[in-house]
Amino acid sequence: MSGASTAAYLARRAAQNERVRILYRRALKDTLNWAVHRHLFYQDASDLRERFDANKHVQDLDTIDRMIAEGEATYNKWRHPDPYIVPWAPGGSKFTRNPTPPAGIEIVYDYGREDND
Repeated sequence: MSGASTAAYLARRAAQNERVRILYRRALKDTLNWAVHRHLFYQDASDLRERFDANKHVQDLDTIDRMIAEGEATYNKWRHPDPYIVPWAPGGSKFTRNPTPPAGIEIVYDYGREDND
């Protein structure tokens, strides 16, 4: 391999590694949405990890791209329709529930203390 083709090969492998990492993390987080109890999540997470580890030995770049595309399609097909969102995150039930007061309003935190002590 020449220097340019080696660099292109390494760049493609790095991009594939990143896509696999992102797919695994998204699938793992989505598995938590489907699990009712933690012990069920642990089993599902273990099964998911086994599915990813089963293809760890594949070296052909085109095969890896095809497998990533199939994995992303499977993930999109089985995504949870109502995922858990942390309440204070965007989209959560408490997001901007108590917004900051508008400019010009002064909040006094003296809690009833008198000025003429």
